[in-house]
Amino acid sequence: MILYEYPCNERVRTFLRVESLFKRLFYFTEGPDSYLHQVAIATLFDLLDVTERSDLRGMVLQDLERQRAALAGLREHPEVSASMLDQMLDEIHKTSSALATQGRIAQELRNNDWLSSLRGRLAVPGGYSPVDMPSFYGWQMQSVEERQADIVGWTVSLMPLFNALDLILRILRGAGVASDEAASSGSYQEMLSGKSFQLLRVWVEQKHGVFPEMSANKYVILVRFSRHDGENKPATVKENIPFKIARCNVG
Repeated sequence: MILYEYPCNERVRTFLRVESLFKRLFYFTEGPDSYLHQVAIATLFDLLDVTERSDLRGMVLQDLERQRAALAGLREHPEVSASMLDQMLDEIHKTSSALATQGRIAQELRNNDWLSSLRGRLAVPGGYSPVDMPSFYGWQMQSVEERQADIVGWTVSLMPLFNALDLILRILRGAGVASDEAASSGSYQEMLSGKSFQLLRVWVEQKHGVFPEMSANKYVILVRFSRHDGENKPATVKENIPFKIARCNVG
């Protein structure tokens, strides 16, 4: 099954984008090749750009507080485990505190003169070549372990943000219950009667060779399946497509 996710508001869209950057950073850091580590560092700079262009920390802290309030309201629910609820509320408190007390996100990276000069060169196509940045080339000639240790060290100041985002999205995804549905002639529509969601998750079997295009508001959810034609252009399918969908919302 292939999973596709659709954010129903810009806040969740931003969170998913940043999560994707962290996944890419971690993946390329773990690789042994210096070219992989080039991508890891470029991704590190992408994360710095994201944190500079928006009040990402403020949005994350607001969402953590929103989720804390929503979960605390479940304390009297007879089907909710008090111990598990307390454990989750404690995790939210610790994660939120770590991010709130950090100061400006990744300020240590911005204060690193070598990284700042490298960041400027990487913005130029081919600017990280040995001709333009011999110091970067020399860094790439170090051992795998030394390069990985450097990248991990530079990533430390971003980890409170990652941990907070990971917790927010874990709770949000866990709030949705998947149901089996079918798209008639490739299209599915669900009326909501004013109920809004924050995230849609759709699973479809790879054998169908399709991907969903989704939209949602407080009145309706639309899922339309397409597949690539011979020129990789999306073409709407006409057959019935079985799939699973989870509608996720917290608070």
